[in-house]
Amino acid sequence: MDWLDALTQLRREGSPAVLVTVVAVRGHAPREAGAKMVVGSEHSWGSVGGGNLEESAIRRARELIADGAGEPETQLHRLNEHARNRHGRQCCGGEVTLVLEPMPARPTVAIFGLGHVGYELARILSRLELRLELVDSRADQLEPLRLAEITDGAADVGVHHLVLGEQILERLPRGAHVLIMSHDHAEDFALCDAALRLPHLGSIGLIGSSAKWSGFRRRLAEQGHSAQTIDRIRCPIGRPEISGKQPAVIAVSVAAALLPTLTAPAGAASSGSAPSGSAGTSAARTISGVPS
Repeated sequence: MDWLDALTQLRREGSPAVLVTVVAVRGHAPREAGAKMVVGSEHSWGSVGGGNLEESAIRRARELIADGAGEPETQLHRLNEHARNRHGRQCCGGEVTLVLEPMPARPTVAIFGLGHVGYELARILSRLELRLELVDSRADQLEPLRLAEITDGAADVGVHHLVLGEQILERLPRGAHVLIMSHDHAEDFALCDAALRLPHLGSIGLIGSSAKWSGFRRRLAEQGHSAQTIDRIRCPIGRPEISGKQPAVIAVSVAAALLPTLTAPAGAASSGSAPSGSAGTSAARTISGVPS
């Protein structure tokens, strides 16, 4: 797999990565300007020159991933016999400047139920750079023509016609946000029960009234969930100051409550709490004189 395919796959999986690029070369060097490498948490693809140069870049890239960094940084490597190094000597005689550009995992939002509210919410979220999973047990709600305005947005959209939406819950990446708003209270309850059994999920929101949630809380407790676990679900959802029963208004309210979590810096958003309520370019940081 080349670096571009790897980056695409990591993005699809919701995994962070760092893109390493040779941006300048002076004198002799193992790779030319423009060479690229993608570094993930466990593997790397492509090459920027091997040896100490590449190993130093890989190790720093994984530190950036672990720290949830979002800003790019540069490294200057001197390839000569006098340079101090940690991973072997490279005596090409030149200098190489690398840019390490973090590619944070795109947030994932899964909407279960593409009825009136679910559709309007998907339209709003599809304009954001995220992974959007749309799930419904009714095939007609997922017709390509109906979803054309959604799939044409900035989001990566997955469409799933499944009677048992729990199958998608199990495959969602860590920290994924779940919004349950199907046409059937039985489906809603089954999804709530399944979501609470998956601690890797992020926020869980359920559309409905306080009366609906009161009944769901009782039944979830009967299924063996503790009160603390049940509190992972927020119902009602949305911003309480945005009132109205029109599907588009409810969708705006829910999106507004979710947005701060989606746009939080990498590593800052906490998992396990749902949106509450009622219904630029950065300068690269430079690390010069990296031993090679």
